[in-house]
Amino acid sequence: MEMAETTGRYIVVFADDDANPAALLESAGVSGVADSRDFDGRGLDEAETGGAGGLVFHALGIAVVSADPDQIGAMQVGRESRGAVLSVSPELVHHVLDSPPSDYIKGYRDGVADLSGRIDGAGNASGAAVPAVPIFQDTADFTWGLQAVEAMSSPYSGRGIKVAVLDTGFDSTHPDFAGRSITTRSFVQGESPEDGHGHGTHCIGSACGARTPSTGPRYGVAHEAEIFSGKVLGNSGSGTDAGILAGIDWAVTNGCAIISMSLGADVAQVHPPYVMAGKRALEQGTLIIAAAGNNARRLQSKFGFVGTPANSPFIMAVGALDHQFNVAYFSARSLPVRGGQVDVAGPGWQIYSSWPMPARYRSISGTSMATPHVAGVAALWAEASGFRGRELWSVLIQESDRLMAPSVDVGSGVAISPQSQV
Repeated sequence: MEMAETTGRYIVVFADDDANPAALLESAGVSGVADSRDFDGRGLDEAETGGAGGLVFHALGIAVVSADPDQIGAMQVGRESRGAVLSVSPELVHHVLDSPPSDYIKGYRDGVADLSGRIDGAGNASGAAVPAVPIFQDTADFTWGLQAVEAMSSPYSGRGIKVAVLDTGFDSTHPDFAGRSITTRSFVQGESPEDGHGHGTHCIGSACGARTPSTGPRYGVAHEAEIFSGKVLGNSGSGTDAGILAGIDWAVTNGCAIISMSLGADVAQVHPPYVMAGKRALEQGTLIIAAAGNNARRLQSKFGFVGTPANSPFIMAVGALDHQFNVAYFSARSLPVRGGQVDVAGPGWQIYSSWPMPARYRSISGTSMATPHVAGVAALWAEASGFRGRELWSVLIQESDRLMAPSVDVGSGVAISPQSQV
């Protein structure tokens, strides 16, 4: 297990709406406080704060603070703030949940091929019908992921639903997204909302890609959803709590029904800021869906753990399935703590989706790829049912298809799109 990577700043979670975070921070000696309410589109851009010592994300009741330990201590025990501060935690650094190493991919592929050969050969002496391997595969019309979540047969498209993807940004020149409603914002200092990495464009494609791409199969679930791309990870693939919380605050205040986050830190402990961010987002009608993590190596009997922020009890954690509905060998297993469980699963093996130009498309693997599939399905359910927040969480879990795999690995099963009027 890796040590938590921190920035030296602190995340302060305030108790309720009655607290005045800015005043409390100033009373503790924090120099300069910026409030998300004062920024265009409610997107707090740290580059425009003039080096403020405190950044307040109003919709979440959370602040990021540059302070010394004495100031933090004063804030926690001071007369003005007594009872108003729920927690103080170090600010963490988060990363793109990288695709598994190529040697693991090759080993897994070879293992599947070997098993297929043995089943089709002597092992099938009975002559009984054997399921085709793979169960799902990309076709000229649809990716295997869309087939698995039954998006291609759903009468819903995500029309009228705002979906935020907080990641490495988005390639606004991609031809498959021409004419779509797309709002972009960067929460990474010194970087534009454009995707200089690729991960964000790929995730947006799985969640909200076009119904009729310029070439190749359809790969996007909610093809008419309104896209909000929040760049919270830089072109290097990393970012801080401040950027991620700014993105969540922005998405919530802009009325996004779903936030998809394929990012995290391999930290088993629940990170208090995301407990409250997830809870307050749900209360305001926004469901946050996050990748469980890729830290398992199941071929070596190492099952990993759900990392932060997915291990918040108020954030839906997504595990990854391969094309046979087996648990992907890299997909993290539930932790025996509140919030540490995998809640649902989605397609996460060799997923074909959009990629920044000129490449246009790429296939990669990870719980990062499973998460936007579930987010897209959530958008279809939001359109079909009108549900938001906790109700949307409930219907998504209730309507998942159960799997033979243990619930510690796949939660309620694979997320399935609505097929008829709810």
